[in-house]
Amino acid sequence: MMMQQTARATRESAPDGTEHFEARLRDVTAAAAKHAAAVDSAARFPAEAFELIKAQRLLGIMVPVELGGEGADFGAVADICYQLGQACSSTAMIYAMHQVKVACLVRHGLKSPAIAALLRRLAAEELLLASSTTEGLAGGNIRASEAPVVCSGGRFTLERRATCISYGAAADGIVTTARRTADAPASDQVLVAVLKSDYTLTPLQGWDTFGMRGTCSDGYLLKVDAHQDYILPVPYEKIHAHTMVPSAHLFWGSVWAGIAANATSRAQAFVRHAARHGGGQLPPGAAHFTRAFSMLGSLRGRLAAALAHFERVRDDESALGALDFQSMIALTKVEVSDLAAAIVLETMRACGLSGYRNDTEFSIGRLLRDVLSSPIMVSNDRIISNLSAPTLMTAIPRTLYA
Repeated sequence: MMMQQTARATRESAPDGTEHFEARLRDVTAAAAKHAAAVDSAARFPAEAFELIKAQRLLGIMVPVELGGEGADFGAVADICYQLGQACSSTAMIYAMHQVKVACLVRHGLKSPAIAALLRRLAAEELLLASSTTEGLAGGNIRASEAPVVCSGGRFTLERRATCISYGAAADGIVTTARRTADAPASDQVLVAVLKSDYTLTPLQGWDTFGMRGTCSDGYLLKVDAHQDYILPVPYEKIHAHTMVPSAHLFWGSVWAGIAANATSRAQAFVRHAARHGGGQLPPGAAHFTRAFSMLGSLRGRLAAALAHFERVRDDESALGALDFQSMIALTKVEVSDLAAAIVLETMRACGLSGYRNDTEFSIGRLLRDVLSSPIMVSNDRIISNLSAPTLMTAIPRTLYA
């Protein structure tokens, strides 16, 4: 009875629309889970899952209703990322990265007729947008761009050596950062959104990685020749602080939480299996499952609190730009990624050799490899280093509810 009441309370407090999307996700998650091992082994794009994602019209859900979308909020998208994360890490991460880009276009591009038309087409045709925010010597510093846009006669060109463009070969368009002009500082950036007809990709390097292999984040030489209206009018500095960072950390964090939930479910199944076959005696690793279960609750709570905080201030530009919010959302990424990795490691210990093997139903190996991407995607070390000075200037709360 208590579990039913808890589930009911959770459902009632969930973001609007999550139950509706959950019904549309059932076939998607089943297909994603079925092909997850093959996607990882071959480091290939999860085509089967995305065929169904498009069929269920889940790519354009954040597009406003007046442009043909469903106007889904961040909480609903985060929940989809969480559910996909339990099925296939790469599918979930690709979906999350796509929605990060859509969120940026929706929140900062609607005043541009060209961007609004692109979003209308995205919703109608279920277009997949790739992410390109790293290049050359800048590495993982997405607040620095080397390549500039060059504007002339109402059009612009861009030639960018991108160290990785996630799922670039499978995407219908690319959203990328660039230097505003050739003589602008690296931090003076714009955001550009273009569809396939306006760019070419020349492969530079492959994607043979430890985990998240199906994201297919190959390196490319990106060459763009497009109408100037596809450069968003809002400076990237604002887009980055108000939408890019919050959506990336919340959606990615939900993916990693989903991976941790998958691993915890496997550990639970293993402990139950071992107890049934051991005369009711719990296996030695049962305590690690208990810790993982508890930690997963903390992880989900941390994400829920961050989502609620963002929703409270999402329309308040001064609050979004404030040190306390920027520190909170960045530290959410650090804490969630570290906790997710720790949970999966606990589940490995709970399952013992059955979790360590690759050929059992309780195998944790792929999940551990995938979740270890979490502190690497926008380096936790970089985040902590960048926050050292701001946090020194932030007041320590004097009361519990401050």
